[in-house]
Amino acid sequence: MNCKKDLVLYAITDRHWLNGKSLISQVELALQGGATMLQIREKDLDEKSFYFEANEILTLCKNYKVPFIVNDNVELAVKINADGVHVGQSDMKAKDVRSLIGPKKILGVSTQTVEQAIEAENCGADYLGVGAVFPTGSKEDAAVLSFETLRDICNAVKIPVVAIGGITKSNIIELKGSGIAGISVISAIFAQEDIEKATFELKELTENILK
Repeated sequence: MNCKKDLVLYAITDRHWLNGKSLISQVELALQGGATMLQIREKDLDEKSFYFEANEILTLCKNYKVPFIVNDNVELAVKINADGVHVGQSDMKAKDVRSLIGPKKILGVSTQTVEQAIEAENCGADYLGVGAVFPTGSKEDAAVLSFETLRDICNAVKIPVVAIGGITKSNIIELKGSGIAGISVISAIFAQEDIEKATFELKELTENILK
């Protein structure tokens, strides 16, 4: 993983916005628009459907040379040989995940505090997802972190940090100077009428705040 490049615009799937279209067609639009990393996050799919869909999207991501990450499901990530896996604080411990996926796969961990961030780094995380940085509908119970906490986490670890939670084209400027390597979004891409255009514009804005 080329952290600087791959984490600029990290797209996370959400089938609530399909509107009769296939997930893979929407993912391809995001990849065409310039998404630099893709995570499949499916809480409600049965295992067989999840396997099929993840495998299909993995192949697509390989064609676009974009890393493909599976959320939570470590077993599935290993089974389909995904590029990596992302876990939260309530999921399997990062240290245990690392031992299952081996040293070469990408491991992302969600953190909300400096202590969690340092522990995740020590347990072998390659990057951190930190948030929610703004109020978000994707995780309504997610506490909103202050800019100072985000900046403190970025300063406390050597691995890159991706901001997540409620990020839109209009508020992304507020993250400038925090030390993040990129942003992670769901609805800012997949809820938009023109997914490819929304992705392109968001990537441009992100690159501007990272300068």
